[in-house]
Amino acid sequence: MAIGQGLGVLRGVWPVDGDAGRRRRRALVVLGLLLALVAVVEVLAAQPIFGGWSVSVPASPAEHPVGGPVPYGEHPAGGRVHLLVLPLLALATTLPLPLLAGQPMIAAAVGGAAAVLSVGAFHTLTVAGAAAQVIALYRAGRHGRPGPALALAAPFPLLALLPALPAGELVLPLACLAPAAALGGVARAARAAAGAHTAARRQAAGDLLEHTARGERARIARELHDVVAHHISLVAVQAETARLAVPGMPQAGAERLLAIGDTARQALTEMRRLLGVLREDDATEASWRPQPGLRLHELNELLDGSREASGAATRLILRGTPVELDPGVELAAYRIVQEALTNARRHAPGAAVDVELHYTGAGLELSIRDNGPGPLDGQGGHGLAGMRERAAAVGGELVTGPAPGGGFLVQAVLPGRESAA
Repeated sequence: MAIGQGLGVLRGVWPVDGDAGRRRRRALVVLGLLLALVAVVEVLAAQPIFGGWSVSVPASPAEHPVGGPVPYGEHPAGGRVHLLVLPLLALATTLPLPLLAGQPMIAAAVGGAAAVLSVGAFHTLTVAGAAAQVIALYRAGRHGRPGPALALAAPFPLLALLPALPAGELVLPLACLAPAAALGGVARAARAAAGAHTAARRQAAGDLLEHTARGERARIARELHDVVAHHISLVAVQAETARLAVPGMPQAGAERLLAIGDTARQALTEMRRLLGVLREDDATEASWRPQPGLRLHELNELLDGSREASGAATRLILRGTPVELDPGVELAAYRIVQEALTNARRHAPGAAVDVELHYTGAGLELSIRDNGPGPLDGQGGHGLAGMRERAAAVGGELVTGPAPGGGFLVQAVLPGRESAA
């Protein structure tokens, strides 16, 4: 139970922040324990009973002024006292680094106090203890407040300036490294905060741009619904009304009016589907239908509609072995055929149209040709540009121009499934 309570305390002061944080903490624990072991070994090796001296203790009593501190090896009880105290101070300068890793300010304060006591009272400091102070002060500057972190580094330069205490071989380097480590941690924290602030600003700008674009799409959808969809509905209603209201209308005229009404209703359905994509703010769920493709019944319906609308011959020619293409490629091919047939009815009324699909294995070669008068001056509106954009969007190419022997030709080369992927 006591072990569980101790682990709970450690988890409370050492928050978990993911796998990377746990790996860093484990590395810090291992490093701190190694430094503690090295510090104890340094102290024991410097004891007179082991034949050595502390790092910063002069080699002979003659170098000490009268009344000054007496080397611990020459004190009557110095060997026993220092054999107990100095290892404890060595542990106190290193163990706070792994044990208080979740509280870097407290770890730097405890380890720094032990280091100052070791230098001030016993004129000694281990290499491992000095390294632990540098690491602890960097972490204090990195994770704590700048002012207290720099204050924790201030005692070491002061110790180096005091003439009454021998500085030793490690106090002077530590006096230079301690403030530098604290300043380095503060700079790293400031850089991280600036990066987080920049990322937050970019996220806010992206959210604002997305919100603006969503609002603009909703506005366009409302305009289309209020204006274009209304007029298309009127076309469908008036065509149906004219077919029913005119007595004695020839059968061909009634069929034409019926086709006009069906085409208007189909256009209205597709526009509503487009509005469902644009209006992301609409709470109602749009009624979705599968997108058209190159299935035989879909192509036949498209050509039958064009044949009925124009009264001209429209043929479908298939070459090669039909294969299933990418849905985006099939949709692009369907829309290209649809737009080419519309252009043929508009610019070459009554002209026969051949729609040819050639499955080459590597993709699809699509051609739509009419036997009309060919391209006119100034012909090349939004329809042709839209077909080129559709082909380019799926990685294909489209060319238009006069057909050999007369008429107008639309040719497209679209990629297969592997090429489109």
